[in-house]
Amino acid sequence: MKKIILVALAAVSVLLSSLTASADTVIGEEDTSYDRYIAFGQDLSQKEKKAVLDAFGMVEADVENYKTVEITNQEEHEYLGDYIASSVIGKRALSSVMVVKTEEGSGINVTAKNINYCTSGMYTNALVTAGLTDATVIVAGPFPISGTSALVGAMKAYATMTGEDIADSTMDAATAELVTTADLGESMGDKEKAAELIAAVKQKVFSEKLASATDIRDAVQNSARALNLNISDEDVQSIVDMMEKVSQVDIDVDAITEQAKGIYDKLKDAGVDFSKVDTSGLIERVGDFFAGIFQAIADFFSGLFG
Repeated sequence: MKKIILVALAAVSVLLSSLTASADTVIGEEDTSYDRYIAFGQDLSQKEKKAVLDAFGMVEADVENYKTVEITNQEEHEYLGDYIASSVIGKRALSSVMVVKTEEGSGINVTAKNINYCTSGMYTNALVTAGLTDATVIVAGPFPISGTSALVGAMKAYATMTGEDIADSTMDAATAELVTTADLGESMGDKEKAAELIAAVKQKVFSEKLASATDIRDAVQNSARALNLNISDEDVQSIVDMMEKVSQVDIDVDAITEQAKGIYDKLKDAGVDFSKVDTSGLIERVGDFFAGIFQAIADFFSGLFG
């Protein structure tokens, strides 16, 4: 089992070099008085750091108002090496993350800037799995980069801000989810739709307490059908394998439901209100097949949110 490294910050703003040997790292007497946190990629030059701060909407003088830590490339490879090719992770830790705690019930709002491997939706999915709630998150690179180290930084932010430890299984599940979604996005040719699919599947798995591979596979296929997505058998199996792992994690179901509701609201904003549209007339206009697809989407989301 991989070791989880969590931060024990005292008066300094750098990562302590000592690692624990336990399965779960227990955070000691953390200073959780801060509600603003930044994890910088350790290999940023001064010019690159300034570019990251610009993306955060900050200047150097603002940093003193945040709890800070550095993310190393070694940590990237340790946490992500089982899932991401070394060439994607790279040799320098550059991506950085700012996490600002928000009021209860506000949910997670992620913005990605200069990140080309992960989308905002992917980060949101993984962070919810890891237990993060109610925060504004900005992931940024000094120029277009993969952004892999940002997940590690966000986990450190969560641990320090809440004083809660993160289990190996939770970190592993969140990482698996992020990478599986990215791979699915590449396969589908649309990373945002891949993130939407994973959010919908996860909501069904947790709300219906699905545990078996067969039930999870049905949830994947039903969700894909509802979202009018055509995915391969290989992709279905990849999602099932990942969700079997994620389903073992203690996750806030309300947070997951809020994610899925975001998809529903997004479609409504596009002019589709499933609770009010009469699909019976679609048969004459677009035929049985397409009317059936629309009805499936309506039934799926209306069933989730009424």
